[in-house]
Amino acid sequence: MRNIDEYYPASGRVILHVDMNAFYCSVHEAEEPDKYRGKPTAVAGSIELRKGIIVTCSYAARSKGISTGMRVQQALKKYPDLILITPNFDAYREYSNAFMKIAYGYSPLMEVTSIDECYLDITGSRQFGTPQEIAKKIQTRIYEELSLPCSIGIAPNKLLAKMASDMKKPNGITILRIRDVPNILWDKPCGDLFGIGNKTAEKLRKLNIHTIGQLAQTDVELLTRSFGVVGNWMKQAANGIDHSVVVEEREQSKSIGHTTTLPHDIHNKEDVYRVLLNLSDQVARRLRKQQLVAGGIQITIRTPDMKTITRSHVLHTSTDNTVDIYQESCQLYNEHWTQDSPVRLLGITLQQLMLKEESAIQLDIFNYEQQPKKESLTKTMDLIRNKFGENAILTAGMLGDDPSTLLRNHKIRGTSLQMDFVRDKKEEL
Repeated sequence: MRNIDEYYPASGRVILHVDMNAFYCSVHEAEEPDKYRGKPTAVAGSIELRKGIIVTCSYAARSKGISTGMRVQQALKKYPDLILITPNFDAYREYSNAFMKIAYGYSPLMEVTSIDECYLDITGSRQFGTPQEIAKKIQTRIYEELSLPCSIGIAPNKLLAKMASDMKKPNGITILRIRDVPNILWDKPCGDLFGIGNKTAEKLRKLNIHTIGQLAQTDVELLTRSFGVVGNWMKQAANGIDHSVVVEEREQSKSIGHTTTLPHDIHNKEDVYRVLLNLSDQVARRLRKQQLVAGGIQITIRTPDMKTITRSHVLHTSTDNTVDIYQESCQLYNEHWTQDSPVRLLGITLQQLMLKEESAIQLDIFNYEQQPKKESLTKTMDLIRNKFGENAILTAGMLGDDPSTLLRNHKIRGTSLQMDFVRDKKEEL
């Protein structure tokens, strides 16, 4: 009888990085296999990407030279038969929730980093088998139950687990140990090391540091002089060392925001106010769903020449009310922007968030009697919209044809992580 303990370190950890392969395209393949499976597909055309950028593409499309970030027009010139798919973020959230629920079944120590990837600390999961067996079980279940491919990295830390999951795609499982780093990683360019971007890699090249191996052997004082404390991290990372832990729960949101890029410049304040009202409506809805209130508000304004300014304000009293947020955002806009200056993007971000039950909301002495009625009305409206959709109840000021009105359409407005299954499981325990 084999001893499972032999497959786990006496000290240290075993980390998995689960990375879904071409996630958005894979979801569409799972939903409509006869239409999309094995074919060159690309997801494009979301409200946030108005210039026609490929958000992701299938592996069949990649074999034709298509890549993420490529302009749709360029992609179609390269391969005219490319199948373009409109994003469906509701479906992506549903499948994301499902695959993470499977992964969570093998360890409660799970850190979600995006809608299509997560880390698992399986050091205490020996009852499920060896690390490789656990990875295989997760991968197999995700494919059999959801028809989605994924790659999994197995390593003693998060950095190497992430690097390992990128090595075999699609449907790969890779083990990467610290002792393997010199042979496997050191001949690769510095930009291949997770956490080093293009600008940092270029700066390293100017220091005559081209490969991860050279970085690993560079004097730390040189790196800290050039990069500060990041220099020490880079040297350790190049040697496969990473001390960061898997964060079991995501922290309470530090901010909640929405931005919308407009199809054309707007000048008229009435148009601006309509956009701000739609943004206020959606950020307030998200705030109330998390049972939070905001103590500050920030607006973002971008001009046609891509100049961006932000202006913020501390609220007199914390709130989760759409009208309060709308009025404050309009006031900020009026104070910091002239009417004749064109605007291409607007955004609202709520800050200084706290749990509503822990906040002391100051009531206006002139209308405090109306506050319970307002909250009751808001709660009723939220329940109706939860049941019948975001467009079930609207004010006249929300109506229009600009992209801000599309924020109520969850299929196209973007993704957000949903971890309800984690809370539900903890309540069961």
